[in-house]
Amino acid sequence: MIDLGQIISKGKQNGLDLLGIIPVQPSKQAKQLDQWLKSGMAGEMDWIHRGQDKREDPRKIFPKAKTIIMVGVNYFSREIPEYLLNDPSKGIIARYAWFDDYHDIIKRRLEMFVEEISSILGLDINSKTYVDTGPFLEREYANLAGLGFIGNNTNLVNYKMGSYMFLGEILLDVELGSYTNKVIGSCGTCQRCINGCPTNALVDKKKLDARRCISYLTIELKNEIPEKLRPLMKNRIYGCDICQEVCPWNSKTKPASLKEFAIKNDLVAPSLTNLAKLTEEEFNTRFKNSPIKRTKYRGFMRNVAVALGNWRSKEALPAVEKLIINPEELVSSHAIWAKKKILL
Repeated sequence: MIDLGQIISKGKQNGLDLLGIIPVQPSKQAKQLDQWLKSGMAGEMDWIHRGQDKREDPRKIFPKAKTIIMVGVNYFSREIPEYLLNDPSKGIIARYAWFDDYHDIIKRRLEMFVEEISSILGLDINSKTYVDTGPFLEREYANLAGLGFIGNNTNLVNYKMGSYMFLGEILLDVELGSYTNKVIGSCGTCQRCINGCPTNALVDKKKLDARRCISYLTIELKNEIPEKLRPLMKNRIYGCDICQEVCPWNSKTKPASLKEFAIKNDLVAPSLTNLAKLTEEEFNTRFKNSPIKRTKYRGFMRNVAVALGNWRSKEALPAVEKLIINPEELVSSHAIWAKKKILL
């Protein structure tokens, strides 16, 4: 008989905070996602459309799959002091980007975990691992595996750990049965995330219009940021944690234990004027192992330009002038907008 408790214990020794095991099964939320895509709320994220048929059933991406192991890993570090959050001369970066790319960190641990499972079972195992990269509805399966409930901000929430967590999944070609925890908690009547979102991206409970989301605008959107949304972004230059910052379930979250999540202090509210001086080569070097590289140089400097405009101070003008002559048209156009806002 397979000792699932031993497998769970081994996963936690590997730094995986939450684990659940369920038999492979079709998604029950794929149709809901399809309706959301048809509404246009995914914006320019065409990659979601391309993988939509595979999200209907994990066996479409791994035909041999018989078991799903879902994991959650806490990445919370600390709160950002209000004086920094509200300092318009500083750029605010989402917490998950304060250290090296989580995709690589968690995936390495998942692959090590698979080797240990193979050793425990005494079997050669075929597997597929993903960390926020595959055509897989991870929040749905994390919920089924007992890792938490899906909150009004669309994030998975664990009653002890909150929502500052990375999700990962392992598809295995062996039957392990089921090992889940009871899901505790809910949002109840709380709507702090909905009311707190500055761009009104949360159009309803558990419903996000990505086209208005600051994370989408600063990362996924590759072109011009709509002018009406720019002032609402304030000094957020990469991602956004507001809907998590206001969530009561995150009020008692403890710091992450993984050594790989040690904070790079220069990424906690860096100076906008210093960031504006970065050349493309310097950007690529500085963010080589960071999720921030996803924006590419042009996207990141575009975001810096918007934040400088929202500063509305003549102190920002030298940095803005430098961005106006940036060879990337996307950057220069946003910098011209920023100069106009400052000189109003």
